[in-house]
Amino acid sequence: MTDIPPLPDVMVAPNGARRGKADHPAIPLTQAETVQTAIACQTAGADGIHVHIRDDTGRHLLDAERYHAVLKALKEAVPDMYLQVTSEAADRYGADVQQAMVRALTPRFVSVAMREMVRSEADWADATDFYAWSLANNVHIQHILYSPGEVEQFLKAADAGKIPGELFQLQFVLGTYDGTEVSDPANLPRFLDLLTKAPSQMTFDWMLCAFGKAETTCLVQAAREGGKLRVGFENSLWNSDGQIATDNAERVREVVSAVRANI
Repeated sequence: MTDIPPLPDVMVAPNGARRGKADHPAIPLTQAETVQTAIACQTAGADGIHVHIRDDTGRHLLDAERYHAVLKALKEAVPDMYLQVTSEAADRYGADVQQAMVRALTPRFVSVAMREMVRSEADWADATDFYAWSLANNVHIQHILYSPGEVEQFLKAADAGKIPGELFQLQFVLGTYDGTEVSDPANLPRFLDLLTKAPSQMTFDWMLCAFGKAETTCLVQAAREGGKLRVGFENSLWNSDGQIATDNAERVREVVSAVRANI
């Protein structure tokens, strides 16, 4: 096992699993569009990209072969970028398929939602085997945690050895995709306070994403607290003035500028 590379300072999430051209014409769906978006966002200040792929109809896809092709193209186009794939279920896949895709691809970086790996107590045996396999094979997981309650569950599981390791890379989520819970930077301390109570052998590298028009404000607060930032059309189409951004690169530029002006 090698040392775990740090999370990028600014990771663009340009498409996600759900939005399409009807939501915004600049959402990348094809390999070529994803590569061009990565180039533009790197120029704008992103040093990482969170990669989703779609099938030929634009539907969310988990496929090791197609992921391999996209990653190869990205490595050639943006060799200095941190390339993270998603294992998201998006109401289409079960944990068995998600884990099988990651094992087949063996990516260097992948995001994994604990709530998708463990939907009932009976899932822990397979989940722990998957987490242990990833650690042993240098597949670096960023654990997505959607609430302070999930952070508590994660810390208990890690302390019990169900999620092996000592340095954990985390993705905190403020708000919800459907807007039923508004993204509010005032909620970030509820996540961070829990980390201070974690067992002393655990260390953390964390990132924040937020939904909707508050994305920039939330990410600036995360930067103030020493966190990394995920920005892009997966989570928000809007600039802080309430206007829809032209493309993902514009969202990256705004967040980078806002952080520089306020930190």
